[in-house]
Amino acid sequence: MRLFTGFVFLTSLIVAVETSADIFDEARRGYAENGDVRIHYATVGEGPLVVMIHGFPDFWYTWRHQMDGLRDDFQVVAIDQRGYNKSDRPEGVEQYAMSNLVADVAAVIRHFGREKAVIVGHDWGGAVAWNFAFTHPEKVDKLIVLNLPHPNGLARVAATNAEARANTNYAQVFRNGSATDPDIFFGGPMNPQTLSGWVRDPEARKHYVEAFELSDFDAMLAYYKMNYPAPPKEGAVPAPSPISAPSAPILDMQVLVFHGLKDTALHSDALNNTWDWIKQDVTIVSAPEAGHFVQQDAPQLVTSTMMWWLLARQ
Repeated sequence: MRLFTGFVFLTSLIVAVETSADIFDEARRGYAENGDVRIHYATVGEGPLVVMIHGFPDFWYTWRHQMDGLRDDFQVVAIDQRGYNKSDRPEGVEQYAMSNLVADVAAVIRHFGREKAVIVGHDWGGAVAWNFAFTHPEKVDKLIVLNLPHPNGLARVAATNAEARANTNYAQVFRNGSATDPDIFFGGPMNPQTLSGWVRDPEARKHYVEAFELSDFDAMLAYYKMNYPAPPKEGAVPAPSPISAPSAPILDMQVLVFHGLKDTALHSDALNNTWDWIKQDVTIVSAPEAGHFVQQDAPQLVTSTMMWWLLARQ
């Protein structure tokens, strides 16, 4: 039986989630190898494997609330994507093609000796999560994506919604620019301080500055150069790309989608019809007061919903 739960508003059922102040120190660290590229990870807990993939500009610590909430029932592994923090930073934009990013996730699952995992992704990590599910469905137990709508939905709004196209002008700047451009990052330079400016928690921001001091800014932009589509003409379907494909494979797995409605980059209209592209039940949870980084803007909502959703489907 197929169940579509539609838009779910969880305001009275949120379980209080306490995040350990020491999760940064408590997490076990290690590396998974994808050929010559080492992918750094932080992990807590024991049980079924959950792999979490961050976006831009971010690193594994973005999942600190969710890691702490799930650690009693799952082994949660949060990775640094290539180019970020302690993961390797291979040279050349081609190193950041979606096929390589997907292969990094497969390497992490293989490293832990598992056949499959719950895959969780946000932003560029969400794009990787969708594409991992498209290309390796046998390795996906369940799929959770935050603030990165299904590629079919992104393609539709890119072709038909002028506001959505305007909201992604920054991506074209990143796609065509250089990390050394003085105004590349929303009118300013790319450096550890500007890249971590969105982080509200001052203690967490210190970790972000340290992580971005180790990161490769050209690698961050390479994600856009290799995988982001050129802007389509109004009314035209975008050329196929890993994040806005005109026709992606139908998925046969349970999917949970979160979206912070104050996201100024990715329009919520792209969520429409997600259920048409997935055979099993789809749960879409909106966070009205959260922005793009919903896992940090609404940590209790995201963590408690994730816990409920995963445990109810074991």
